Amino acid sequence: MNASPESLSDSPSGSTPDSTLHAFAAGLKAGITSAFIFVTIGTFIGIGALAHDFGFSLAWAVIGTVLIWAAPAQVILMTMMAGGAPLVEIAFATALSGVRLLPMVISTVPMLRGPRTRGYHLIFTAHFIAVAMWVEAWRLLPGVPRENRVVYLNGMGTSFCTVAAVSTVAGFFLAALLPTVLTAALLMLTPLAFLMSVTANARALADRLALPLGLVLGPVLAAYQVQFDLLWSGVIGGTLAYGAHRFRSARS
Repeated sequence: MNASPESLSDSPSGSTPDSTLHAFAAGLKAGITSAFIFVTIGTFIGIGALAHDFGFSLAWAVIGTVLIWAAPAQVILMTMMAGGAPLVEIAFATALSGVRLLPMVISTVPMLRGPRTRGYHLIFTAHFIAVAMWVEAWRLLPGVPRENRVVYLNGMGTSFCTVAAVSTVAGFFLAALLPTVLTAALLMLTPLAFLMSVTANARALADRLALPLGLVLGPVLAAYQVQFDLLWSGVIGGTLAYGAHRFRSARS
């Protein structure tokens, strides 16, 4: 079900890049035909249903999908607003959720930069980068001419975001028909898909160790009610995995 950038030639450096429109259309096609599009549909149907159940308007739900984009941040925003939390706490918690995507953006930008790339060219691309986009970017961008990569990824992001917005609308109107358990299950699609994709593509020792360490540390820290348990499990697990990788490299 995953798309390949066959419509964009894997041309050697110095060859003539494809037109902007062609590159954008190829990115649109890659997004629509990606297996992650089904994950996006399910996840944002859950977001729409959640917004309806918490009493938010349809317009609010769709704008939240387009502007916030990442589903976990939307869940945090809606649940805290529905619970009457102070605006400062809501803003901090939502922003902190978005920080987890920063390493994805930082690791993707070097793949996008070319001799004519400017910082403002990457604004929309950085906004689109979330779990699905990051996985697909690392899989598909090596086959796309560097001059086309920003436009190509913007096309892919437009596909994902448009489908997410439509799915939010569908979920909003289907809310009365969806059991609460099903809504919660739909919201789990993105983290499960991310876990499976990263596991399948893990090659270095640091990658193979970071996943199980995070899976073990997360529940332990949550059980002890450590604040920011998800953040700490990532920091500790990633640091230990990287240290083991460096130790092994130094001895070999």
